[in-house]
Amino acid sequence: MAEANTITLTRENFDAVINGEKPVLVDFWASWCGPCRAVAPVIDEISAEFSGKIVVGKVNVDEEAELVQRYKIMSIPTIIMFKNGQAVEKIIGARQKNDFVDMINRNL
Repeated sequence: MAEANTITLTRENFDAVINGEKPVLVDFWASWCGPCRAVAPVIDEISAEFSGKIVVGKVNVDEEAELVQRYKIMSIPTIIMFKNGQAVEKIIGARQKNDFVDMINRNL
């Protein structure tokens, strides 16, 4: 199995990453959030499985208030799919892996 290549996104690198050539899956999370911790291994699996096809990034909502406001994150985890710099689909809350995979496949 390929190794997870999840990157940490901050306000400094966020725009450059989402405007790249590949679609980007962004996980807005926090360390104190139980559902976020439940989803984290799934996001890492997806990162490994879709390596080379998409970029997977994580935004710590406690550290990146500017990004939280920009994307109106009200609940976590919130997972947003970006394509060509635009948010194209969003999942709020912990879900099964196949829900995330389906979202990715619709946006490849």
